[in-house]
Amino acid sequence: MLELPPCPPPASAMFSGIIAAVGKVHNVAPRTSGVRLTIGAGGLDLSDVILGDSIACNGVCLTVVDLVPHEQPTAFIVDVSDETLRCTTGLTANGTLNLEKALRLADRLGGHLVTGHVDGIGSVRHFAPTTADTQGDWLLTIEAPEALAPFIARKGSITVNGTSLTVNSVDDRLFSINLIPHTLQNTMLHTLTVSAPVNLEIDVIARYCERLLSYTQS
Repeated sequence: MLELPPCPPPASAMFSGIIAAVGKVHNVAPRTSGVRLTIGAGGLDLSDVILGDSIACNGVCLTVVDLVPHEQPTAFIVDVSDETLRCTTGLTANGTLNLEKALRLADRLGGHLVTGHVDGIGSVRHFAPTTADTQGDWLLTIEAPEALAPFIARKGSITVNGTSLTVNSVDDRLFSINLIPHTLQNTMLHTLTVSAPVNLEIDVIARYCERLLSYTQS
């Protein structure tokens, strides 16, 4: 039976993996357990955000505990546990973050169903333009943790730093994605470099299929 690495359980909020804005960690303050982050929202509209709402930050579902300033906020504050820090990457001082507010029932699902639960940390193995024109498409190849590799399929969905993407090819633990200019311009993925760690969330359908198969075969 395949086992996913232990990480915090999925939050009740759901996301689409369509990034709304790119933010930045402005401050990291230690807590008794974990840290408190102040995150600049970039172009993310916070006018309808209230305390307790969920925002995905590089694919990590975090709960808003305060807004700064309270009138016309441009930043939000979240508490991050030591366990979440252990299982994710990017939630550090000056970190650039893909941001998405939780879905409402009436929202369009432009990407795929994303829980905001990071299943593991991958590593960038190749990131370069597909042609001599650097303003065109780029090819991103990531090495997944061994435990996640069986859940990644060609033409399937994968979430990389909160971004819903389609897998082009798979070779054992390596998988490749074609990034179009729009994705590069509107997410933090253009800042990636070889060996950079990335948050990965597998397709929730793959997770349920694994559970079904393991249960029926036991």
